[in-house]
Amino acid sequence: MNEIEKIREELLNAVNGLSDEQLNAHPETGRWSIIQVLDHLFLMEMAITKSISDKLKSDDSVPAVDKPIELTLNREVKVQAPPFVIPSESYQTLSEVKEKLSNSRKAFLQVVNHAKEIDLEQKSFPHPLFKDLSLKQWIPFVGLHEKRHLLQIEELKAKL
Repeated sequence: MNEIEKIREELLNAVNGLSDEQLNAHPETGRWSIIQVLDHLFLMEMAITKSISDKLKSDDSVPAVDKPIELTLNREVKVQAPPFVIPSESYQTLSEVKEKLSNSRKAFLQVVNHAKEIDLEQKSFPHPLFKDLSLKQWIPFVGLHEKRHLLQIEELKAKL
């Protein structure tokens, strides 16, 4: 969990000092703005939190073998975001998005910190690329996913 928190801190540091206009700008046609990347991370964390919570409440037990989730950092492999994590196109302020990210992190930690280790190991749900991922692997995936998008944010900042 410390690693996830460290990545979130890096992510927020990367966008501090940028104006809301810069954050909402589209330096490349057809690509998300920085604020949309942040909104996507909020939506993703909320979706993962809900899925973990639902699986923990369920009697289903579907163990999954460990997957090479570190491949998430390979930005050469393009991944189409599922519809439920496609960010809003509306103008948002950094303050608004930081609040959303803070809330999603609190919800995530609440669910994860109250989970039993055996449930995290024995329950799973599918990832679009890795297929079934254990709840235990979904936890570090959140950080790896944010780190992947931190790289994207750095690319977008360079083009502003």
